[in-house]
Amino acid sequence: MDKTQVAAIFEEIAVLLEIKGENPFKSRAYERAARTILSRSTDIKELVETGKIHEIKGIGTALAEKIGELVATGRLTYYDKLKASIPGSLLEMTAIPGFGPKKIKMVYEVLGIRTIGELEVACKENRLADLAGFGAKTQERILRGIEFIKKGKERFLYHHAEEAAKPLFEALSNHPKVIRAEVCGSLRRKKETVKDIDIIASTREEDVPQIMEFFTTRPEVDTITARGSTKSSVVLKRGINADLRIMPDDKFATILHHFTGSAEHNTAMRGLAKKLKLKISEYGLFRNDDELIPCKEEADMFAALGLAYIPPELREDNDEIEAAAENRIPNLVEGSDIQGILHCHSTFSDGANTIEEMAVATKELGYEYFGLCDHSQIVVYARGLTPEQVKEQHARVDELNQKFDGFKILKGTECDILNDGTLDYADDVLNSFDFVVASVHTNLNMSPEDATNRILKAMQNPYVNILGHPTGRILMGRQGLLLDMHRIIDAAAEFNVAIELNASPYRLDIDWRYCKYAKERDVLISINPDAHSVSGLQDMRYGVGIARKGWLEKENILNAMSLEKIESYFKMKRNKM
Repeated sequence: MDKTQVAAIFEEIAVLLEIKGENPFKSRAYERAARTILSRSTDIKELVETGKIHEIKGIGTALAEKIGELVATGRLTYYDKLKASIPGSLLEMTAIPGFGPKKIKMVYEVLGIRTIGELEVACKENRLADLAGFGAKTQERILRGIEFIKKGKERFLYHHAEEAAKPLFEALSNHPKVIRAEVCGSLRRKKETVKDIDIIASTREEDVPQIMEFFTTRPEVDTITARGSTKSSVVLKRGINADLRIMPDDKFATILHHFTGSAEHNTAMRGLAKKLKLKISEYGLFRNDDELIPCKEEADMFAALGLAYIPPELREDNDEIEAAAENRIPNLVEGSDIQGILHCHSTFSDGANTIEEMAVATKELGYEYFGLCDHSQIVVYARGLTPEQVKEQHARVDELNQKFDGFKILKGTECDILNDGTLDYADDVLNSFDFVVASVHTNLNMSPEDATNRILKAMQNPYVNILGHPTGRILMGRQGLLLDMHRIIDAAAEFNVAIELNASPYRLDIDWRYCKYAKERDVLISINPDAHSVSGLQDMRYGVGIARKGWLEKENILNAMSLEKIESYFKMKRNKM
């Protein structure tokens, strides 16, 4: 069992303990242990075998023994007994946005509700409205939350689907009989959520049965749902469906394009082909219905239609075909364009690694700067910093910066936007930071008008440099604020505020659909990992993928600036105050 699996079980234990009404300190101990485990770069099996697990701060003897049991046996007796003591479906209710363990405990003990279905019926019968601590509005929010998770039940977060697809794709790519292979569909377009995995491969006709056998008998496969001469479908052990389609290599480019999609893009492409008296399908590009136009690569197919190459991320029928016809496809941002990382946390608030550990890891990844942004004082649950603690933190940053050459820790804060749009720190505290990220973490159920006005007021504060994860959404978990994003972007342009593209694969907020408008309004986008541990720094690539999907180029990205330029950029706004 690896560290991710161990941490997931500890997080589940924390929730189960809360549902049972156990001492909250006990639940928090498991939460902290889960974060600590994830932050370690050393293999957890090695930590257990060498006994070093006992030396880790926050991992006491009892927790270390439980980790040892999980690593050695893949099971934990304590966890099994705890789960058995609570109806399993209660745990599923934690997926409902805003419906935490305390409320779950209440409806279970008072109303005997054990399943999401029973909860939905109880809400519709108005049985929760008079329950202590609930009310009609809470009941309505729970119903909306149930509907929200119903919609997302058959989809998977991008990074989960990518992890599931990777071993399959690599195995097929390395198969000696496979000429070419590629992942397509939503994964190739880097959609934030994915329904299933599509893989295509090319080979000789006589080798198809061998490759289909190889695909359907992979160790990742749980169930075979279809097996044929050109397509096979399986359900993976991770629960996601995967399809493999095999074609002769001369059709690889067009089948790759077709199954990359989107459906709307493909429809528009077929319409263009028809105007040119051509026909395009997964089987090829044809003139006079049956004269195949050779296309070795996708670029050949686009060229035959008079188009520049359209990167997969842009294929959403969002003006990309018109842009390709006019040779104005943007030079999309690359990961190598990013010069520094902003908005990360440390052990000063709710991070799992120290400032030094986070900074060193950032430097080792090749970046020029690390933007430290621990939480502000009102976020008590995340150990937000008081003004006195801010001074202590800044002294530590100054001390660490003496050790670095060609790299710098920038003093930032993730300062909460309060309900009335004011910020959680006074101006004299804000002035002590190099830059300020302003974010909302509370009261995410405001009306669209009130929520938008709350953000607009905060952006007018001259100390605000970046609007953090604008909606506060959690993909497939929480809808977040319903904002008028066009007004938000217009205000960002007016007040010289960058907007964050939070690179956490659980957020990816700002939504890519608004990036193009931000680009048109000359609003800079800051791709930030919101990393709470060293491992979270790797999430930058998901943010870059979404930035590409939003048509963004290097010059549209705040942290594509060098250290010298970004420091000047932040100082310039201060000097205008």
